[in-house]
Amino acid sequence: MKKLIGLLLVAFAATAVHAADDCAARAAEKKLAGAAKNSFMKKCQEDANPGTAACEATAKEKKLAGAAKNSFVKKCVADAQAAAK
Repeated sequence: MKKLIGLLLVAFAATAVHAADDCAARAAEKKLAGAAKNSFMKKCQEDANPGTAACEATAKEKKLAGAAKNSFVKKCVADAQAAAK
């Protein structure tokens, strides 16, 4: 499990920068502004971030729900970002 998370962290680091640029380009293409742009960017970056998906999957394996799941995913993603730097 730790090896899987480690591999996902490396993949996350490589795709995070590209995802932000891609999402910004797509938002500009759609001519989004203000709250609509912010919402789109947040969703786009979450979808493009493999670390979030891995953390969500781990939370599901652990059968977490509600606040426990949210807390776990938030910490997992933060740890993944810190490890990628």
